[in-house]
Amino acid sequence: MGHNHNHHCSCHDNDCCTSCNGSHHEHEEEAMSWWKPAVSIVLLILGIILSHLEISWFQNNWVRMAWFALAWLPTGLGVLLEAIEGVREGDAFNEFLLMSVASIGAFAIGEYPEAVAVMTLYCIGEALQDRAVDRARSNISSLIAFRPDHAVVVNGDIRETVDPAQVKVGDIVEVKTGERVPVDGTLTGEAAPFDTAALTGESMPRVIEPGGEVLAGMIASESTVRIKATRPASESAVSRILAMVEDATDRKAPAELFIRRFARIYTPVVIALAALVVVLPWLYSLMVPAFSYNIATWLHRALIFLVISCPCALVISIPLSYFAGIGAASRRGILFKGSNYLDAMSRMTTVVFDKTGTLTTGEFTVSEVDGLSDEQLAILAAIEQDSPHPIAQAITSHHKPADVKIDDLKNISGYGLSATVNGQQWLVGTTRLLEHEGVKYPDALHDIEGTMVAVAIAGTFAGYLLLSDKPKEDAAAAIDALNRQGNKTVMLSGDKQALVNAVAQQLGIDEAHGDLLPQGKVEHIERLQNQGKQVAFVGDGINDAPVLAMSDVGVAMGALGSDMAIETADVVIQTDQPSRVAEAISLGKRTHRIVMQNIAFAIGVKVLVMVLGVLGIANMWEAVFADVGVALLCVLNALRLMHPSSSH
Repeated sequence: MGHNHNHHCSCHDNDCCTSCNGSHHEHEEEAMSWWKPAVSIVLLILGIILSHLEISWFQNNWVRMAWFALAWLPTGLGVLLEAIEGVREGDAFNEFLLMSVASIGAFAIGEYPEAVAVMTLYCIGEALQDRAVDRARSNISSLIAFRPDHAVVVNGDIRETVDPAQVKVGDIVEVKTGERVPVDGTLTGEAAPFDTAALTGESMPRVIEPGGEVLAGMIASESTVRIKATRPASESAVSRILAMVEDATDRKAPAELFIRRFARIYTPVVIALAALVVVLPWLYSLMVPAFSYNIATWLHRALIFLVISCPCALVISIPLSYFAGIGAASRRGILFKGSNYLDAMSRMTTVVFDKTGTLTTGEFTVSEVDGLSDEQLAILAAIEQDSPHPIAQAITSHHKPADVKIDDLKNISGYGLSATVNGQQWLVGTTRLLEHEGVKYPDALHDIEGTMVAVAIAGTFAGYLLLSDKPKEDAAAAIDALNRQGNKTVMLSGDKQALVNAVAQQLGIDEAHGDLLPQGKVEHIERLQNQGKQVAFVGDGINDAPVLAMSDVGVAMGALGSDMAIETADVVIQTDQPSRVAEAISLGKRTHRIVMQNIAFAIGVKVLVMVLGVLGIANMWEAVFADVGVALLCVLNALRLMHPSSSH
C-alpha cells in the first residue's frame, strides 16, 4: 500500500477493517470487522431515504449532519487515525490522507451521504481484501495442517507427551501406527514403511531404513516406530515451507513495488492539483473580471477530484491478485516463494529439466549385475548405505550391507564414491571416475544403455551394476503441456548420452544433453541465458542447488527432504509431478493478465472521471464510483484467481 506499515489491512487495527494478523484471527473477530461497515451502511441508507421522503424533522441541517456524522464514525474514524499515524511516522502522503481530506471536505460542503459512502465502501473493499487474503492464507495453512499437535518423548521407561516445540535435538520420539511424525529425525530400530503423501504426494508408502531420514508430517503406516530428533520442530521441513509461504507475501512483484512508489509520489501531486483546481480559476477571475468565480463550486470540484484520485483500486487489487495467485498455486501443491516469482514464471520461454528424480521416478532397481560376487556386492552396499542418492538406495535395497569397517569415504560430486575397505581402495561410480583415477575398463561399457555403476577394487576394474529408472506417469503430459504453451524443453543429466537421448525421444523433449557434471549443467543454463532466453530450471535438488540458484526461476521437485533445494529454489512443487510446472507457468500468466487488466481499468476510469469532475460534469457519486466502485470491481477480478478453474 502507499504506506510502509507492515499491515495488509489499511484501516486502523482496531477500527473498520479486519485485524491484520490474518493467520490468527478467529471467526468472531471476522464478524466484528463487518459490523462497522454494516452500521454505516444501514445509517447511510436510512439517511438517504429520510432525505428523499422529506420527513420534516430530518430537514434540519444540524440533524442531518449529526445523523451522517454518526454513520461516518464507525468506518471513517479508522481511516482518519491511519492518516494521522502516517503523518506522525513521516509518511504523510498515503491513500488514507487523500480519503480523509476528501471525506471531511465533502462534509464541509454539505455532501454528507457521499462523505459516508467514500469511507464505508472503502472499508468494505478492505474487509473483502482481508477476507480473500485470509482465505489464501488458510489454503496455505491447510496444506501444512498435518503438523501434529503432540509428541511422545521416551526416556527409558518414561513416556511424556509434550508439544512438538519442546522436543530437543537427540530426544527419542515414539510414533504409533497411523500417527503423524511430529519432528524431523532419523529412524532407530528396524526399517518401517511411512505414508509420505501429505508431504510429497507419493501414493506408495516409502520404506525408510534404520538411520534414514523421517520428516515431520509423514505417517507411520504399519508399526510403532521410534525416531531420534535431528531438528527442533520450528526448523522441520514442514515449518520451513509454511514460513516460506508466509514470507512470500513480502517478496513483491515489480507491479506491486511500482504501486508503492507510485502512491508516495502520486498523493502530493494529487493534493497540489486539487489546490490548483481552486486557485487557478480564482487567478483567472482576477485577470478576466467577466468570469464569475464561486469558491464553493470550485472547492466542490476540487474535492470530487480528490475522491476520484484515490489510488484504492490499485493499492488493494494488485497485492491481492498476487496473493490470490500464490494461494491458488498452494492449493495445487505449488509453492511460490514470492509474487516476484509468480510474475517471472509468466515470462518463461525455456524450461530445463534435470532427468533423474525430476522427469523419471528416481526409484532405481538393480536390473543386472556383471562380474561382482555376492561378497563384493555386500561390501558395495556397505559403502553406499549412508548416501541419500537414489542409486545408493537401490544398491542397498538390492543387497544387505556387509558388516565391514569403511575408511576414507569420499563423495566426488558428479563422479561417485571412493573408500578404503580392508586396506584396498574401492571406486564406485561412473566410467569417468575410473578414467579420473587411471583405471582401465572395457570399451564396451560405453555402449550400454541405462544407468551404470562401475566398480574398481585396488586399481583394477571389477564389474558393474546396471540400474533402471522409468519416466514418471505424467512426464510425457508435462512436456506436451509445456510445448503447447510455446516453451522450449531441454533435459540435462549426468547419465550417458545414449540413455538421455532415449528418454528425451520417449517424452518429446526438444534438446537433451548427457554426461554432465554439476558444472556442465551451469554452463548450459548460461548458454541459454546468453541467447536471451528466460530459463526455468526444474530439479530434484540433491546436486542441483547451483543451477537452481542461477536460473531465472529455480523449481525444486517434491524435494522436501533436500534442504538445499528448499533454500535455493524459487518455487517448490510438493506433489513431485512435472506437469505442475506447466500449471505454474499458466497460473503466472493468468495472474499477470489480471494485474494488467486491473491497472488499465483503474487508471482508465479514474482519468475519465477526473476530467469530467474538473469540468463540473461528474458529481460526488460518480467520484465515489470511480474510487471505490472500481476498487471493488478490481478486487472481484482478482478473486477469480482463487476460483478452482484458475488452476487449469
